[in-house]
Amino acid sequence: MANSLIIVESPAKVKTIKKFLGKTYTVDATMGHLIDMPKSSLGVDVDNDYDPKYITIRGKGELLSKLKKEAKKADKIYLATDPDREGEAISWHLKNELDKDAANRDKISRITFNEITKNAVKNAIKSPRDIDMDLVNAQQARRVIDRLVGYTISPLLWKKIRKGLSAGRVQSVALRMICDREADIAAFTPEEYWSLDANLLYGKKKLKAAFYGKDKKMPLSNEAEVDDIINHIGEGEFTVTDVKNSERRKKAPLPFTTSTMQQEAAKSLGFATSKTMKLAQTLYEDGYITYLRTDSTRISVEADAAAKIYISDKYGEDYVNGGSQDARKPQEKEVKIQDAHEAIRPTDLDLTPEEAKAKLQRDEARLYTLVYKRFLASRMTAAVYDTESIRLDSKGYTFTLSGSKLRFDGFLSVYMSEEDKEDKDISLPDIKVDEKLKLTNFDKEQHFTQPPAHYTEASLVKALEEDGIGRPSTYAPTIGTLLARRYITKEKRNIFVTELGQAVDDMMQKNFPTIVDTAFTANMESLLDTVANGDINWKTIVENFYPDLSEAVEKAQLEVEKITIRDEETDIECDKCGRKMVIKYGPHGKFLACPGFPDCRNTKPYVEYAGFVCPDCGAECVKRRSKKGRIFYSCSRYPDCNYMTWNKPKEPVTGEKKDGEIMA
Repeated sequence: MANSLIIVESPAKVKTIKKFLGKTYTVDATMGHLIDMPKSSLGVDVDNDYDPKYITIRGKGELLSKLKKEAKKADKIYLATDPDREGEAISWHLKNELDKDAANRDKISRITFNEITKNAVKNAIKSPRDIDMDLVNAQQARRVIDRLVGYTISPLLWKKIRKGLSAGRVQSVALRMICDREADIAAFTPEEYWSLDANLLYGKKKLKAAFYGKDKKMPLSNEAEVDDIINHIGEGEFTVTDVKNSERRKKAPLPFTTSTMQQEAAKSLGFATSKTMKLAQTLYEDGYITYLRTDSTRISVEADAAAKIYISDKYGEDYVNGGSQDARKPQEKEVKIQDAHEAIRPTDLDLTPEEAKAKLQRDEARLYTLVYKRFLASRMTAAVYDTESIRLDSKGYTFTLSGSKLRFDGFLSVYMSEEDKEDKDISLPDIKVDEKLKLTNFDKEQHFTQPPAHYTEASLVKALEEDGIGRPSTYAPTIGTLLARRYITKEKRNIFVTELGQAVDDMMQKNFPTIVDTAFTANMESLLDTVANGDINWKTIVENFYPDLSEAVEKAQLEVEKITIRDEETDIECDKCGRKMVIKYGPHGKFLACPGFPDCRNTKPYVEYAGFVCPDCGAECVKRRSKKGRIFYSCSRYPDCNYMTWNKPKEPVTGEKKDGEIMA
């Protein structure tokens, strides 16, 4: 009996795929990359055509040997790593290793599937192919260029600023964007303006009309202008001069791409991008959603047809997408994207969000619900509003009333984004031209223009995507690296640059302006796409890039002066020498250290309060990390009190912080 070996990336996929196949199939996982460039050296021969040096990743030798033994027993070998550039590269490296045994060479094939379902896996096995070397070379180009940037600039940061820092091709541009936004906020000068509303009565109905102007829109820049208008109108009547009724159609949203899923999960669920990707990875590997790394909004013909049948049966034929009037068309930038995968969607519409709650962890179910409803909504009709716009005149000044009423909910019956929720349903009475409304009083209010908003993870992802920086797979790790390096910090979802991050960005902008240039980085992404399309040799891109980088690094080594970054000082005194202790960062997070090091080596734990009290003794609980990095909460009186929990209770804080401790 023939025996087939299927090799995927993660153990979770192994478990899912085994359910679909018979005993003649063995399924195993690579656990990610098996082969890569060494961590201890550059790994790129810059003097010999930029050949990368590949080695078996430390700790993966035993697994590779195991896969080779399984391959030897198999009649057919299917390399089924993820359907993207990284997955293609993993399969290529694995094939090269398996090909060392000549008996394997004719039985190795590459297969891909966009969703882990029985039909998708079986259809993939029926359509094997060769390794796509264009995709592999695009991955090699990206990996080599990223390695050249990171391994040549990072040591300079260690020498000139602080050890443990890093630079990256996408990471450095993202940091520059954040620093530029912070600079815009700091440089912003608010300007005064005023609003004026007339409170009117139409019978017993109270209405609020907004000041418009005279012949054209008239801004109000100070209170004197507002008072002049109020005094001129006095107690005058407001006469209706124009009434316009129309229809507004709000088109259904496109299904999720990686970035739009990250943005909406951040807005509506409060998830960090890293959390969203982790949850989506689990949902994909367990067979609940399609592949999670995609910038395409395309949906397969089969999935589209199934969705429309489902919508018709459950909501009625009127809710089925009727074509161009109902569906939002991709914008120009969305048309130019890679279209290797479908958008993110559920694999089975029969698994409703309600049923998923019983099968999934809470946050997995919440993300699944978001994906499910967004996909279903994308196949539904537009929402239709009746809108009304009314103009009123009072002694030569124009005021306006506007209202809208939802006539047909369409896709809103299933899915409402945060923006949709802000679209208020405001109905106006049936007012006719020449009718008069009575003025009760005016409301005037002073305002000031606001600076640009701080980036959040959601808005940063959106900005990176719009500027063509990075790819779906890079957004979450890029933000994660910036946080891990303490270049940025987050407060109530807002991102702020730290003094360290500002210093790194200043050095990068002065010495490596090309690396942090958004247009250059976006063009590099386009060039990598041309490699993936087979239009250009990957080494051509590298050889055009590296000489300028090398020259800039050499120049910076000589010209850049050392920068001193001060540690954040606290009010806590060192109990050994009396100095004010400072916050330091170690492998397990923050801790307190004496600034007198090495003369004084005193350190203390950094107490981060959890926001609730111990149910056993009433003392405040603190946030801690296990040896494996998992967050848990325990009593601050440990070991005298042994209370500990993995989950944060929803109890109010009734304890008080003690003198000499830090409330994080």
